[in-house]
Amino acid sequence: MKYFRHLILRLLLIIVGIIFLSGIAFAQTLIVALGDSLTEGFGVSREEAYPYLLEKALLRKGYVVKVINAGISGSTSASAYSRLKWYIRTKPDIVILALGGNDGLRGLSVEHMKKNLSKSIELAQSEKILVLLAGMQIPLNYGTEYTESFRNSFHELAKNYKLPMIPFLLKEVGGVSSLNQPDGIHPTPEGHQIITRNVLEYLEPLLPEIN
Repeated sequence: MKYFRHLILRLLLIIVGIIFLSGIAFAQTLIVALGDSLTEGFGVSREEAYPYLLEKALLRKGYVVKVINAGISGSTSASAYSRLKWYIRTKPDIVILALGGNDGLRGLSVEHMKKNLSKSIELAQSEKILVLLAGMQIPLNYGTEYTESFRNSFHELAKNYKLPMIPFLLKEVGGVSSLNQPDGIHPTPEGHQIITRNVLEYLEPLLPEIN
């Protein structure tokens, strides 16, 4: 009788161990896409915006992930810190930081933008959250000096904080009329599909570090 009790106990421990390890193996990776109208999906449905498409693409590849669309139209880098502080409560593993585009379009100070993004990056890193920085660019009609300074600022941030970076979120979309809505700024559903591929290229290599 004593032998059987020990046998049952061992089996229970094995079952509990299997359940525990399975929970680790299939733990969900939480990704927060923190951005502006490009992330929110201005002019398209929520299911057509790149965060939703990104989650579906990753699920098809077998990753156990959840992507939160934390985009707010019109937001600038000034909102990054407070919004990230709120989303930290969800305990994300990765934050896609895709802010700054509106700073550029409004001709705001590049140095102030860098300070705002730096503060947010430092907050994320203090919480052991991996940041994937999305590089932005603005039209050349803002002047060569400003557009170059704006573009380079994202590369400088990535270098200073040792961040993985999407060189240009709107690669093959920005400036292509057929992939943008009549305002020439916000992508169409087809444009969001290309953005999804742009993000996926740099996000997917990070997932083995998390999973």
